Amino acid sequence: MADKSKSAQKDISVKDYIASLNDEQTIKDSQTLLKMMQEISGKKPKLTNEGTIAFDTYHYKYDSGREGDALVIGFHPRKGKITVYLMDGTARYAKLLANLGKHTTTGYCLYIKRLSDIDLSILEQIVEESYENIKSKSKDGPIEKILWQTE
Repeated sequence: MADKSKSAQKDISVKDYIASLNDEQTIKDSQTLLKMMQEISGKKPKLTNEGTIAFDTYHYKYDSGREGDALVIGFHPRKGKITVYLMDGTARYAKLLANLGKHTTTGYCLYIKRLSDIDLSILEQIVEESYENIKSKSKDGPIEKILWQTE
């Protein structure tokens, strides 16, 4: 049986990870998201955090002294629920989300069962706006606040 630890995942390519998902619909939806996010970001995907596929990063540094790098856009594919990360929060996209189709949200997570349940062009618009928003806020240095909690 394959080792699914974080260190083992660093050795697997995004393409191989998606192929290993064992669900044709999740694989197909992941390939669509992979293409969309790569076109939006102009960046190659990276596999992080046990299954998250990330595109581009930004640096944050809080008053508490905590700092690090976070993904700008990305997703985590699972059978029956794909998580799309909107690091600037789902609340700022309420009007677009109202027309997206079948989904649920939390602070910065958008949950979709399958892409056929939603309007893909609206998702693309949301992801593109999120990417541009975060990149504009991080262009002059580290972001100093948790974006999804402040907007």
